[in-house]
Amino acid sequence: GNTVSDDTRIRAAIPTLKLILEQKPKALVLMSHLGRPKGEPDPKYSLSPVAPVLSDLLGVDVTFVEDTIGEKVEKALATLPDGGVLLLENTRFYKGETKNDEELSKALAKLGDIYVNDAFGSSHRAHASTVGVARYLPAVAGLLLEKEIDYLANTIENPQRPFIAILGGAKVSDKIQVIEALLNKVNKLLIGGGMANTFFKAMGYA
Repeated sequence: GNTVSDDTRIRAAIPTLKLILEQKPKALVLMSHLGRPKGEPDPKYSLSPVAPVLSDLLGVDVTFVEDTIGEKVEKALATLPDGGVLLLENTRFYKGETKNDEELSKALAKLGDIYVNDAFGSSHRAHASTVGVARYLPAVAGLLLEKEIDYLANTIENPQRPFIAILGGAKVSDKIQVIEALLNKVNKLLIGGGMANTFFKAMGYA
């Protein structure tokens, strides 16, 4: 089976998860994505190897369920011990995730009472597991998300000069609003990653 070769992102979420568990919830349901599966199950992108890693870091049993919504998930949640932790399968195994599908959003929201977003890196995407769920549940920021927002706000509002921003990533469409907002604030904006090709083309190099 697959193993987790880098647990940095998992570790980053632990303070939020521990804080939630200290509040003695009936259950803690975790959802995440991995890679870019084509809206259908793909074993190499399964989150099952994440459960034992989370278990070790949290010091509690983490139950993995081989689906994201539906009967299997509801059964796993119903049989979970009080205060138990349930990890859902990769949200991107459903086509509706990246389309911010209303039915998928509702089905995910049905699994909880409060939605905690701790994924700064995914918060710009209008997906079912982020924007969608937040339409149907009270939503709060996790500790990591809060820290990232505070850091970013401080950097943008009171930058040390010269203020140089470096942006990467594959798609310009994801970042265009960020680019426009930053242009008024930075001394220089450096573009890297796949996005650079779009700019080269616009400048007549391709």
